[in-house]
Amino acid sequence: MTNYDSIDFSPLDAFTDDEVVTHSPVRDVRLASGKVLALITLDNGRDHTRPNTLGPATLKELGETLTGLRVRAAAGEIQAVGVTGKQYILAAGADLSDVSRVPSREAATLIAQRGHQVLGSLSELGVPSFAFVNGLALGGGVEIALNSTYRTVDSSAAAIALPEVFLGLIPGWGGAYLLPNLIGIENALEVVISNPLKQNRTLKPQQAFDLGIFDAIFSPANYLEDSLAWADGVLSGAVKVERRNEPGKIERLTKWPIAIKVARGMLESRIGTVPRAPYVALDLLERARSGTKEDGFAREDEALADLVVGDQFAASMYAFDLVQKRAKRPVGAPDKALAKKVTKVGVIGAGLMASQFALLFVRRLKVPVLITDLDQARVDKSIAHIHEEIGKLEAKGRLDADTANQLRALVRGTTDKSEYADCDFVIEAVFEEVGVKQQVFAEIEPLIADDAILATNTSSLSVAEIGAKLARPERLVGFHFFNPVAVMPLIEIVKTPVTDVPSLATAFVVAKGLGKNAVLTADAPGFVVNRLLAKVMGEAARAVYEGTPLLTVEKAFAPLGLPMTPFQLIDLVGWKVAAHVQDTMAHAFPDRFFASENFHALAELPEVVEKDKRGAVSGWTKAAEKVLKGAVGSSPASEATILQRVQDGLAQEIRLMLDEGVVPEVEDVDLCLVLGAGWPFIDGGASPYLDREGASERVFGDTFHHPPVRGVASR
Repeated sequence: MTNYDSIDFSPLDAFTDDEVVTHSPVRDVRLASGKVLALITLDNGRDHTRPNTLGPATLKELGETLTGLRVRAAAGEIQAVGVTGKQYILAAGADLSDVSRVPSREAATLIAQRGHQVLGSLSELGVPSFAFVNGLALGGGVEIALNSTYRTVDSSAAAIALPEVFLGLIPGWGGAYLLPNLIGIENALEVVISNPLKQNRTLKPQQAFDLGIFDAIFSPANYLEDSLAWADGVLSGAVKVERRNEPGKIERLTKWPIAIKVARGMLESRIGTVPRAPYVALDLLERARSGTKEDGFAREDEALADLVVGDQFAASMYAFDLVQKRAKRPVGAPDKALAKKVTKVGVIGAGLMASQFALLFVRRLKVPVLITDLDQARVDKSIAHIHEEIGKLEAKGRLDADTANQLRALVRGTTDKSEYADCDFVIEAVFEEVGVKQQVFAEIEPLIADDAILATNTSSLSVAEIGAKLARPERLVGFHFFNPVAVMPLIEIVKTPVTDVPSLATAFVVAKGLGKNAVLTADAPGFVVNRLLAKVMGEAARAVYEGTPLLTVEKAFAPLGLPMTPFQLIDLVGWKVAAHVQDTMAHAFPDRFFASENFHALAELPEVVEKDKRGAVSGWTKAAEKVLKGAVGSSPASEATILQRVQDGLAQEIRLMLDEGVVPEVEDVDLCLVLGAGWPFIDGGASPYLDREGASERVFGDTFHHPPVRGVASR
């Protein structure tokens, strides 16, 4: 058993120079019963935009505060301890900037142990401890609550989560042991592993209460007062706390191992075996069913230290920094003051993509949105779909009835294009063919105001060519969404050589208004994401047409750690779309991108690949085998050959994109891949992975990063 109080934590003082310290002032609260509760209010002195975090200096001060309260409890001065936070926030967890700077595994171990020493003492004060979670609680914030004797939550708290697995870590301050023993293994698997891997999904307070994480939930109007009164009831025995989901002996013996086995199979099918953190977390959850808390904490110490010094955490921190900082300050975005105010949006087309656009614009911008198409029945179908989607949001409680009705009223559909006259921003969502896009813009341009913005959602065509026949091509921008439109956070904003500043500024302001992150790219084939995905898909197709078995090709890509295998991805985006993108890229760069006419024949089939019950590709359909017969060679490539080809191909394309000025820096490439293609944080996008695997050196004799993004253990 680790004796945390005997450990010398002074080496951690080296990380406190620039820490925003979250202080832990205490005030005594005399409860109605006469008992005294010492209430700690965590507060870093900043507003809500800078959440409380738990760095070394913060933990040191909190530890000293709790030590003092333990002395007071022993003297009978207080009968309970409570912990809450500044307005809207308990704590957003560990200060990751400190964690990412650890110089050694020994220092990483100290960080894990310090958290256990301080937060763990909440259960060793000699009196009951209460966590009053009044707002945002992530990671260590949730673990403050888990280490406390009792917990309440404000029903308006922004989010509750243990997101560590998403960042290449594990809940290392008690979460991996305490949570499954509080709410059962299946619920813990959802919170610790499933939610972080679902684009870092968080819990609403009611969900967290229903899972059993909290003992009581109160409205924000009198949250602290109600929590204190509830605590008084607990102390006096008037309130009986029942742990609804606490696992019993039968669950530990039977359900627990089965749940772990099922979860392991799901992980292997969904993310492969490359990411370390989910499997480390799974092992910790598995072992939490038995043994002491001290044993569980010691396991967390070792696991967290191993991950902190690894390459995947270093890459995750690089990606996290891109998303948290670079994405919020887009490189090349003009001053927003130069943007045109958008009071009405036009969407050309009434297909599924157009409907998704219209729904997003009306929900986020809350301005009138016009949809047109050649056929009124098609328009009516689109409007009905949008109304239905608004209804679903209302049914889920995400919109109230008044707002839902207002949004429905803002969407209009017609075949009369003259109604575009007062639109400030018009985006096309028509067939991916230059001539078609030129034609619809030619019809619209004479109808709209001189300063109205035109936008194309093309995924790979030249924006300049689309605008070549416009009277004012300078107002055309590329505005490339990713599917599904409501979920994917990236928009590639494409600037042609003649795009003017007001149009560009408007595009960035609109993207932000839609809740999206925008990255500026030059007008180059495939822009960023599709150019690199085309390389991935093209190398997969090349291997198949050489004669490599389908499942061999799928397995070859596993070390990339992508959220989908190549043929899962092709099946998702659509075989016709994939064939079109490959043609576009092969036409632009015939010496570097693979395309095949036979691929178009496959794309005409209703089903091309078969999948198992988990969605993994299991083989070709019989129809696909018939189409492929005679088009496939007899020189299969090995998994190692395929992997190196795709690694080197990606390194080459990224280097060329930087040389061509498609984006200013390699960080923009990685940001696009993370936000637009779900490229894993553990790779840091693509460039840190390619540096680490030697592809950058093989292709251009250098690395993208100086020094390469590596964990402490690899330096």
